[in-house]
Amino acid sequence: MLLEADQCHLVLVDYQMRLMPAIFDNAHVLANAVRLGKLAQLMNVPVWGTEQNPSKLGENVPEVRALCAKTLSKMQFSGVEEGLGEWLRPPAKPVGGNARSLPKHLQKPAQTDERSTIVIAGCEAHICLMQTALHLLEDEFDVWVVTDACSSRTERNRDAAFDRLAGAGAELVTTEMVAFEWLRSAEHPAFHEVQALIK
Repeated sequence: MLLEADQCHLVLVDYQMRLMPAIFDNAHVLANAVRLGKLAQLMNVPVWGTEQNPSKLGENVPEVRALCAKTLSKMQFSGVEEGLGEWLRPPAKPVGGNARSLPKHLQKPAQTDERSTIVIAGCEAHICLMQTALHLLEDEFDVWVVTDACSSRTERNRDAAFDRLAGAGAELVTTEMVAFEWLRSAEHPAFHEVQALIK
């Protein structure tokens, strides 16, 4: 199974100004988060952000925040606990027209957003990223964790999060895997722009 850009949302979790200096391999992780956001914009994939207790940890770094359509301020470690799921799967739109105009079996079902795949990355991998991803899995989203754009204060905590997420059914991928699965072909109109971002 490969990622389909038109089925995806990208969620960037807690790349916050006061947290990032303590994160293991922070420059590499942050560069990949920004790369993911730019890739998503090129491929028309909606980008969402979260910030844990921003009054204490600060907002997301400006280059991440600028890529997000909306950023959820939260106190719960899981963004889903504070409404992220409603952003990713909005309520069904009512069917237009008079409901009495057709018998029920001929009426079209209500329209919903068809995107059910969440590409997610963030910090700390073993806390906010993991809890958000596990809740998304419980809510029947397909969850793909971008490992080279995730970290924690220690390697051990980061790796433990990846082990647990894989065991729960999340797919573990890298930034380049996401980029080239979204593209599918060197003939894609965005190929050269994506290639430039990856290089």
